[in-house]
Amino acid sequence: MNINLEKIKSSKSTEELLKFSIINIDKPLGSTSFQVSQFVKNLLGVNKTSHLGTLDPTIVSGVLPIALGRACRLSEYLMHRDKTYVGIMRLHREIKKEDLEKVIKEFIGKIKQLPPKRSRVKRAIREREVKSFKILEIDGKDILFETEVQAGTYIRKICDDIGKIIGGAHMLELRRTKAGFFTEDKIYTLYQLDKAVEDYKKRSDFALRDMLVPGEVISQILPVININKQVLKKCLAGSPIFLNFILKEEEIKNLEKDEKITVFCEESFVGCYKFIGSSSIIAVPEFVYN
Repeated sequence: MNINLEKIKSSKSTEELLKFSIINIDKPLGSTSFQVSQFVKNLLGVNKTSHLGTLDPTIVSGVLPIALGRACRLSEYLMHRDKTYVGIMRLHREIKKEDLEKVIKEFIGKIKQLPPKRSRVKRAIREREVKSFKILEIDGKDILFETEVQAGTYIRKICDDIGKIIGGAHMLELRRTKAGFFTEDKIYTLYQLDKAVEDYKKRSDFALRDMLVPGEVISQILPVININKQVLKKCLAGSPIFLNFILKEEEIKNLEKDEKITVFCEESFVGCYKFIGSSSIIAVPEFVYN
């Protein structure tokens, strides 16, 4: 069953959406991700916000989804998705394109990375995957590139490591163009959000509603199983999902143990679960939307 997000969105008031939605913000240079998240929180007057993936405040801009209200509980499911970036790498000496491409090939696939000293994560070598790294344009020592990477990959570190092989390089500028489901195609500046909120206060909510992505978007990312209406109250009270709760057994046939899934009752979001797949218990709740 495909979940109709537009139908869900149209059935909710703007006030309801603000309690369980995500806004795809265009993070400007010079602001931290936390500052942007707090700005959105204060502007909308919601009780809580969280950003889905930290961006460097000084030289990185672009896609920064901000979860609102109870959608903050979806962060762990939405954050760990592949990211796409466009950036500029400045070489410390000129090099032939074909020679540079040979070096770049060494950084495609599984790589080992030690996070930079200024990062907020533990400094320990970890494995990440670089799906692609393409040269788009060369202007002297400046290389315009596009790369798709596993979440948690440091592009600045890749540029630095490439530089260690070719005689020096550093990342000059970076823009995130995609973070999982969220892309540059539908992104909003803080100015646009401010204007939409101003209109909303004047009883015109068209612009603000257009910006709000219902939290049910999680159904576009995680597998969905459907339960019957008779057991909805039990599930909202925290019950595991039993085999006789589900409508279609084929929905669970290709699921793997411990896989994250979503549960719906018709088009009402019930919660996020961990698939167990035993003979009786199908899944246990991790976040129930009650």
